[in-house]
Amino acid sequence: MATVPKRTKAAPRDRMVLHGIPWELYEALRDVQDNWHVRMTYDRGRLELMSPSSKHERVKKRTGRLIELLTLDLRIPIYSLGETTWKQPRLKKAFEADECYYIRNEERVRGQLDFDLEVDPPPDLVVEIEVSRSATRRMHLYGSAGVPEVWRFKRSVLRAYERTATGEYIEREFSPNLPFLRVADLTPFLPAGLGENETARVAAFQDWARAKFAGGTPSA
Repeated sequence: MATVPKRTKAAPRDRMVLHGIPWELYEALRDVQDNWHVRMTYDRGRLELMSPSSKHERVKKRTGRLIELLTLDLRIPIYSLGETTWKQPRLKKAFEADECYYIRNEERVRGQLDFDLEVDPPPDLVVEIEVSRSATRRMHLYGSAGVPEVWRFKRSVLRAYERTATGEYIEREFSPNLPFLRVADLTPFLPAGLGENETARVAAFQDWARAKFAGGTPSA
């Protein structure tokens, strides 16, 4: 059985890239339960293995909480699928975002558990947290899969990017899926100092959002 060793103090690297890996081997590695602790990204023979750091997970979880709290308060239907593995066997590509959501297409996929990107729409929103590595190559995979919107946390700022007709991404001030929301406005509520009270920071975001959008969800 092929497995990926768990990270230890003697092996602190959180990222490894392998080349020349057949699609069949990638699928075999991905399907082994003992490998579920490892994030895998595959692109035509290039396999990236990542064991997320606590710093990465801290920002990822907070970003997800803000999205889910905001859409809950505003009664916006979403379908949250976390780190779901999205495969494109024909193109030999696969990715696992930090967080992903259906928003515009929520009703279309509501209750669905199995997805085929040849038939089903990709998630409407993907979140990428860049703490120790760049997500540039992942952006290529998202574009190939047709993901309409990506949020990237990079250099301590959260930004939104919209996919163009050519599959490239351009930065947008407001979220294409949540057009009333200036995405950078979430940045002050993301993790800062290690001594912060997480619940208090999230509650402050809730107070801010309720005050700002008390009249509903105006368009940008």
